[in-house]
Amino acid sequence: MPQSASDPPAAPGIAHAVAPSLHDRGNLHTVATQQLDKAARAMNLDTSVRAILSQPKNELIINFPVRMDSGEQRMFKGYRVQHNNILGPYKGGIRYHEESNLDEMKALAAWMTYKCALYDIPFGGGKGGVKFNPREHSKPELERITRRFTHALGSNIGPEWDIPAPDVGTNSQTMVWMMDTYMNIVGMAEKNSVRRIVTGKSVTAGGSHGREAATGQGVVHCITEWAQDKRFRLDGCSFIVQGFGNVGSNTARILSKLGATLVATGDYKGYIANPEGINPHKLTEHVGKTGSVMGYKHGRAIAREDFFGLECDIFIPAALELEIGLPEAKALRCKLVVEGANGPTFPEAEEVLLSRGIDVLPDILANAGGVIVSYYEWLQNKRSERWDLEEVETRLERRMKRTFAQVRELTIEKKLDWRTASYEVALDRIQKAYLERGIFP
Repeated sequence: MPQSASDPPAAPGIAHAVAPSLHDRGNLHTVATQQLDKAARAMNLDTSVRAILSQPKNELIINFPVRMDSGEQRMFKGYRVQHNNILGPYKGGIRYHEESNLDEMKALAAWMTYKCALYDIPFGGGKGGVKFNPREHSKPELERITRRFTHALGSNIGPEWDIPAPDVGTNSQTMVWMMDTYMNIVGMAEKNSVRRIVTGKSVTAGGSHGREAATGQGVVHCITEWAQDKRFRLDGCSFIVQGFGNVGSNTARILSKLGATLVATGDYKGYIANPEGINPHKLTEHVGKTGSVMGYKHGRAIAREDFFGLECDIFIPAALELEIGLPEAKALRCKLVVEGANGPTFPEAEEVLLSRGIDVLPDILANAGGVIVSYYEWLQNKRSERWDLEEVETRLERRMKRTFAQVRELTIEKKLDWRTASYEVALDRIQKAYLERGIFP
């Protein structure tokens, strides 16, 4: 999830969180468990593997002090959840958000496990964050919060053990601070060998070309594959994006190059619409200057309930979790929902969408571009290589289209919805690893 560094309230790279829904968000870990259970029943998953995946291996809560610009010391609460590492090191984002909690981290870490397994990436799943609102803090405060959190995590993260990345409220600058702090914890002789402790860094600091737009690019790859299957013409179609941060803005810009028209969007401050079309490139410039889509002169402000009722071809939730409940599922007027965010749809809401003939491309399939290119960044650091943008984008496209085809075949063969089919591919890889390796001792 990925996600300027100079001004926390208005950073163009930060993934803006949409204001919470009027309905109760519910418990995210419960939702993740329901999705796992549905897929486990469909494929008759081994009961021992199901039990192992029901809870993360490690749950870490850290309380640490940070000096504010005023001189006062303030306590912050941080999390790092390590769900599973049977296929490789724990991997997952760090988010800065005032609603961060342990159950949220457990769900997000689990989804990372399944996402990596689905795309055959040799990583496991992790997630972490700090419970605070980054928009309320200066850049120096954000740096001190990040460095203290990284220091407090200590050996609980590592380039071959647990590898953080950006998420909601964090960006490449956050990752560079984490990397530099970790580098200064290890011995001098090891300093440059641990550059891969985080991914999503700036290119200057060892990041990969193509990483910033990777999640949005991956969303578009899934849309183009779906459109090809359905013989649906993207040129001239309309789409809506909820959340205009890193994922939403990049998805909108890339889709617009294919001839699709953005007709509405929104972020944590509100929603705007224009049936004639919104230029995502100019809107990104506006967000960079003001911190929100609100006030954009070529869009009319609308209420949240009106936003979900607008007619379009493709709806892309790219904000926070559990934004699409039953009211939203009944109101949506589209052909396709593509989950740019993690866990944006309640299970019961998804059932409504499917019953209405609306396809849902799930998060673990659609928004995996970020972790795929994070893996490529990690490989480049490990090998002391630098791949050009064309190579990164070619590798990303090939891997995403190959996996999409695998999932498509399963939806046809077993008459499954896209989420259950995606889970089945992922869980099959995890199950085979456990059945071959067994449990030590």
